[in-house]
This record gives sequence, structure tokens and C-alpha cells, in this order.
Amino acid sequence: MASSRWLVVLLCLWTCGVRAVEPSPVLTEIHLASEEWNDYTEADGRGMAWDILREVFQAEGVKLEIHSVPYMRSVGLVQRAEVDAQVGSYKGEAPGVIYPRWHYDTDHIYALGLAANPEPTLATLGSYRLVWVRGYKYQEYLPNVQRFNEIRRRIGILPMLSYSRADYYIDALTEVDYVLSQAKDPSLFKRSHLAELPLYLGFANSERGRALSEMFDRRMEELVKNGRLRAIFERWKQPYPFDANLDAIAR
Repeated sequence: MASSRWLVVLLCLWTCGVRAVEPSPVLTEIHLASEEWNDYTEADGRGMAWDILREVFQAEGVKLEIHSVPYMRSVGLVQRAEVDAQVGSYKGEAPGVIYPRWHYDTDHIYALGLAANPEPTLATLGSYRLVWVRGYKYQEYLPNVQRFNEIRRRIGILPMLSYSRADYYIDALTEVDYVLSQAKDPSLFKRSHLAELPLYLGFANSERGRALSEMFDRRMEELVKNGRLRAIFERWKQPYPFDANLDAIAR
């Protein structure tokens, strides 16, 4: 009888131990939420960011599932773990979100204003009335910002500048160029470089999010080492942002 009781105890311990270890999530797809940016994150899957992320995940058998939503909605979706990751985030900008060690691209931040205006710099930003799209929080990443307004859409920016309702519009270069392309006379405006901000995936704080974040970091290090991403940046005629990382890895 004693041996039988010990057998029951051992079986119970083994069963309880098995139940305590949760299986790893099955990763066959990643749900990505992103604003629709021209030639970068198009709703049909076209764009440089999607090409980069396919290179990262598809070699691991993980398919991209794209959700095109406004930027602030993408933040909320990942915070509620309704998607696996948000595209185009600055590190640490959203509470409750996991940020990996590696970035996947860099935002080239520019100011767009009237050609007759002085050239803005990071040191002089506090002297100007600035405007940018709601949710981008450039006041947290650019120094000396004093006066700014946030707008819901990029429509109407050029009239704001023309009629002196704002001095400069701040955004990534591709978006600045898109706004400038709407001008009847582009020579009336000029763009000025301000900063380079690394772009991250913000992952959901969930078991899936943590596993995908670890996969992302591992794959990005592999891809930077072997140079596979360089061709994507060249194809889209964008600067390659990882040469400094490659030097650091080599050291």
C-alpha cells in the first residue's frame, strides 16, 4: 500500500509540474498595426517597412498580417494586446509596451516652413510656433520646444504656413515631401533637417509579444551582420542606417 501511495504522489507531482509549464505560443503570423505611410506601409502590403519586416519574420515562418489604422489607434491596439506590434514607434513612447533592443529604420526629422523664414535649428526651436500630427510627441524627442499644436490630419498644413498660423511643420522626411508635393509653387517653402530618430516595433506586453520581440532582436542582428537589409534600403532609395551598428558588432 505504501508503494501505491508513493506512486500516486509521484504521478500527482509530475502532472502538476506539466500543468505549471505553459506551452510556448505558436508563432505562424504577426499582427502589425500601422498608419498608412506612402511607399512605406501601404495598406496593400507595399512599402519599405513591410519589405524590411518580411525579411525579418518570414524566414522564421511568420507571416505578416497588416492592419492599417491611424497612428493613435495603433498605439491603443498594442497596449491592449489586440495586435502583436505597432509599427513606427519611438522607443519608450507608449507605456505598457515592450521595445526591443534593435530598431529597424531611422526617421529623418525635418521642419517645413516658408522659404523666407530663418533656418530653424534644435537650439532655436523654442522661438517658433510648431505643428505636427497628433500623437507623434515630438516635444519629448526634440529639445527647446515651447509652443506647438497637434493636428488630426496633414490636410491644410501649407495654408497654415502661408497665412502664418504656424512657423514650421515637423515630420519625417517622406511626410514632409508628401505635404510639399501639394504646393502649387514649392519654391515658396523650404525644408530643414533637425534630427535622426530610430524607429522601433512596439510589442504587446504578452507572451506572444515577448516571444516575437526576442525573435525580432535575434533576426535583426543576423540581418545587420550579413548585410541583407542593405538592398532593401537601396531599392527604396533611402539611407542605410546600420553601418554604425555593424562597426559596434565588429568591435
